[in-house]
Amino acid sequence: MKISVSYFNFHPKTVPQYSNKPQISLFLSPLLSTLSFNSPPTKNPSSPFDLSFFKPKSPFPNYAVKAELEIRVCTNRTCRRQGSLRTLEILSGLAPPDISINSCGCLGRCGSGPNLVFLPDAIFVGHCGTAFRAAEVLLNFCGKDLSEASKNLEALALRKRGEEELEKSNLSEAEALLSEAIDLKPLGGLHIIYKSRSAARLAMGNYSGALEDAKEAFTIAPQYPQAYLSQGDAFLAIEDFDAAEKSYLTALQIDPSIRRSKSFKERVARLQGKLVTTNMPS
Repeated sequence: MKISVSYFNFHPKTVPQYSNKPQISLFLSPLLSTLSFNSPPTKNPSSPFDLSFFKPKSPFPNYAVKAELEIRVCTNRTCRRQGSLRTLEILSGLAPPDISINSCGCLGRCGSGPNLVFLPDAIFVGHCGTAFRAAEVLLNFCGKDLSEASKNLEALALRKRGEEELEKSNLSEAEALLSEAIDLKPLGGLHIIYKSRSAARLAMGNYSGALEDAKEAFTIAPQYPQAYLSQGDAFLAIEDFDAAEKSYLTALQIDPSIRRSKSFKERVARLQGKLVTTNMPS
């Protein structure tokens, strides 16, 4: 079965090209050391999986990577009332790393939403208001078997549960749930699952496992900055400071905006603090 679509007159934006080989500076580079530390849904009836945790957040988590293909979800007033924010978050969790998911303004055809447009071919899809429908539309776009929708939604549900357990410091439970999600081999989101399991393993003291998972994450999605941050955290834990700085700097090269984030500044502060402690005379 194929999802029926119609063509919509939409001008696709140009997607810039990004290098996969960031230039790493010298240890404790000025790029890091000059940082300012003082600067300012309901359960889907079409799916057996509990997706009630999809309560739209603002802003959405930055799971996106640089991609050539793009799906834009209308979040204008009418589509928003029809559940487009939930559709946006579900697609963000299901999409493979070569497809970016973004919000946009009105696409027309109000009342037939939530409405999506697939770029660069400007393919318009309407009535995408349930998790199962979102999964089927994405699989159709990727040329995959629509029967895999349930498996992908199950993996997504497991990831969300695992991340919730991680936030509660239930580390063994988090690792088990995330491992179960990985075993399902979903179409997309594997890089996010590996990144999350890397964090769980790091907190458990499994440093080699944390490094392996971080590597898996950026192997799947080379332009995913969070994977390099996870790798840097693991290197910092084993006191490989040079490697930690290189990982953090790679993430910064991919997404310069993280320079302003509190979490990145805290990472740099921890790195500098470790160096000060290490270099103090005994």
